[in-house]
Amino acid sequence: MTERHRTGTVRFFKAEKGWGAIASPHVPRGCDVWVHFSAIDGEGFRVLTDGDRVEFRYEQARQDSFRYRATWVRKL
Repeated sequence: MTERHRTGTVRFFKAEKGWGAIASPHVPRGCDVWVHFSAIDGEGFRVLTDGDRVEFRYEQARQDSFRYRATWVRKL
Protein backbone atom coordinates (compact mmCIF):
# COMPACT_ATOMS: atom_id res chain seq x y z
CA MET A 1 0.00 0.00 0.00
CA THR A 2 1.28 3.46 -0.81
CA GLU A 3 1.60 5.58 2.29
CA ARG A 4 -0.51 8.70 2.04
CA HIS A 5 -1.71 11.10 4.67
CA ARG A 6 -5.40 10.71 5.41
CA THR A 7 -7.65 12.75 7.66
CA GLY A 8 -10.19 11.56 10.18
CA THR A 9 -11.78 12.02 13.57
CA VAL A 10 -10.87 10.25 16.80
CA ARG A 11 -13.85 8.05 17.52
CA PHE A 12 -12.61 7.13 21.00
CA PHE A 13 -9.30 6.98 22.86
CA LYS A 14 -8.71 5.14 26.14
CA ALA A 15 -5.85 7.13 27.68
CA GLU A 16 -5.41 4.64 30.54
CA LYS A 17 -4.84 1.85 28.00
CA GLY A 18 -3.08 3.98 25.38
CA TRP A 19 -5.19 3.07 22.35
CA GLY A 20 -8.32 3.99 20.44
CA ALA A 21 -9.89 4.29 17.00
CA ILE A 22 -9.98 6.82 14.18
CA ALA A 23 -12.96 7.07 11.82
CA SER A 24 -12.27 8.24 8.28
CA PRO A 25 -14.09 8.14 4.95
CA HIS A 26 -10.66 7.69 3.30
CA VAL A 27 -10.14 4.14 4.59
CA PRO A 28 -11.36 1.16 2.54
CA ARG A 29 -14.79 -0.19 3.44
CA GLY A 30 -15.30 2.58 5.99
CA CYS A 31 -13.38 0.62 8.64
CA ASP A 32 -12.06 2.29 11.78
CA VAL A 33 -8.30 2.55 12.16
CA TRP A 34 -6.76 1.28 15.42
CA VAL A 35 -4.32 3.76 16.97
CA HIS A 36 -1.74 3.18 19.72
CA PHE A 37 -0.19 6.06 21.65
CA SER A 38 3.24 5.19 20.21
CA ALA A 39 2.00 6.20 16.72
CA ILE A 40 1.06 9.72 17.86
CA ASP A 41 3.54 12.37 16.74
CA GLY A 42 5.29 13.99 19.72
CA GLU A 43 7.31 13.17 22.79
CA GLY A 44 6.44 11.93 26.26
CA PHE A 45 2.94 10.77 27.20
CA ARG A 46 0.75 11.24 24.11
CA VAL A 47 -3.04 11.04 24.05
CA LEU A 48 -5.91 11.88 21.76
CA THR A 49 -9.31 13.21 22.74
CA ASP A 50 -12.61 11.95 21.38
CA GLY A 51 -13.57 14.17 18.44
CA ASP A 52 -10.01 15.40 17.67
CA ARG A 53 -9.38 15.93 13.95
CA VAL A 54 -6.20 14.11 12.94
CA GLU A 55 -3.97 13.41 9.98
CA PHE A 56 -2.60 9.86 9.83
CA ARG A 57 -0.97 7.07 7.84
CA TYR A 58 -2.13 3.48 8.14
CA GLU A 59 -1.41 -0.10 7.15
CA GLN A 60 -3.21 -3.43 7.35
CA ALA A 61 -3.45 -4.75 10.90
CA ARG A 62 -3.34 -8.23 12.32
CA GLN A 63 -5.63 -7.54 15.28
CA ASP A 64 -8.89 -9.46 15.26
CA SER A 65 -11.24 -6.50 15.64
CA PHE A 66 -9.49 -3.93 13.40
CA ARG A 67 -8.44 -4.31 9.76
CA TYR A 68 -6.12 -1.28 9.79
CA ARG A 69 -3.72 0.35 12.25
CA ALA A 70 -2.27 3.84 12.30
CA THR A 71 1.49 4.11 11.80
CA TRP A 72 1.73 7.89 12.31
CA VAL A 73 -0.84 10.33 13.72
CA ARG A 74 -0.79 14.13 14.10
CA LYS A 75 -3.50 16.37 15.53
CA LEU A 76 -4.80 19.04 13.15
